[in-house]
Amino acid sequence: MVCDSLILYPFICDADYMVSVRAMKVAANLSFMFVEAGGLVGRYRAAREAGFLAVECAFPYTVPQEDIAAVLKEQGLKQVLINSDPGDTQAGELGFAAAPGKETRFRDSLEKSISYAKALGCSKLHIMSGRRCETYDESAHIATLEANLRYAVSRLAQESITGLIEPINPISIPGYFLNNYDTAVSLIEKINSPNLRLQLDIFHLQMICGNVANNITKLMPLTGHVQVAQAPHRHEPSCPGELDYVFIFNKLREAGYSDYVGAEYSPSTSSSGSLQWIHQCGLQF
Repeated sequence: MVCDSLILYPFICDADYMVSVRAMKVAANLSFMFVEAGGLVGRYRAAREAGFLAVECAFPYTVPQEDIAAVLKEQGLKQVLINSDPGDTQAGELGFAAAPGKETRFRDSLEKSISYAKALGCSKLHIMSGRRCETYDESAHIATLEANLRYAVSRLAQESITGLIEPINPISIPGYFLNNYDTAVSLIEKINSPNLRLQLDIFHLQMICGNVANNITKLMPLTGHVQVAQAPHRHEPSCPGELDYVFIFNKLREAGYSDYVGAEYSPSTSSSGSLQWIHQCGLQF
């Protein structure tokens, strides 16, 4: 799908609005963007060449942390987010936080994740729940997830890292346990720690339950990070689709969000050719 890069949107230009515009910056997600540059280290350089000052990625664990730290320093980039070590993705693993009987693997993967986060100067860690286990019921998964998150936040507090949990829609990842916002909100409120927040991916929000504007207002007090992509195809926000991102970014500002926005999308053309939405929506690198 090729998107119209010539659409321009009017913006309100009062002083308070412009302050909020300046505060919200975009981080390239290198698991989705700049894949044309090859391996992960090359994607860091390509992102900087395209103008980005901040990046995030899902799984940096195939590259030594020293190599990633070196390219971050070389390019003057800030790493704002990584996902927790997922285990063996080739075998279908996507984390262990909600996996009954795998508490030791969860703790080991958490320590590896913390090591990478510290080496990269990254203060946000998406803790992945993993896939549903058919031999255990819902209550066992939730009890395991709560216990593991309680352990995680105690460790992350020691390292000044914020843990994030993210509902992922069942179309993109069938079988992923944490696939709804009620469970995520309940856990965050119950654990009640500043080191556990919601990762609010607007793409997943639309695919799971819609009602995006009202849900942004409802969920923002618990939110620690925002990601974006157009639904349903997961291309850049300026592509035709279900979501009006000019409106959505205004809702995010109204709700008080001023942190980084992760560009977690698959570009419809080239990565560098997909960036028109940043200007259109009043954001910056």
